[in-house]
Amino acid sequence: MLVLVVYDIPNDKRRTKLATFLEGYGRRVQYSVFECFLSLAEMRQLHQRVKRRVNDAEDNVRFYWISEDAVSRVLTIGSDPPEAPPEAYIV
Repeated sequence: MLVLVVYDIPNDKRRTKLATFLEGYGRRVQYSVFECFLSLAEMRQLHQRVKRRVNDAEDNVRFYWISEDAVSRVLTIGSDPPEAPPEAYIV
């Protein structure tokens, strides 16, 4: 499934650390928005790991689950549409 991770973090250091961390899970599509194709187990793990990295009193992080049907109807201007990474790479 596609998970859209959106955040608003006022602290520069925490925001940078979270962005760097999220790059391991998906593709950055805007400054504070990542598209991540994850299984349910990966999504739960990501949620827990993000929770440990933010300040509940100051930060706001949202996870939106996007259905495959909705992903196929995404319209974009200026960038590529969401695309799941290949299941395997041939080297």
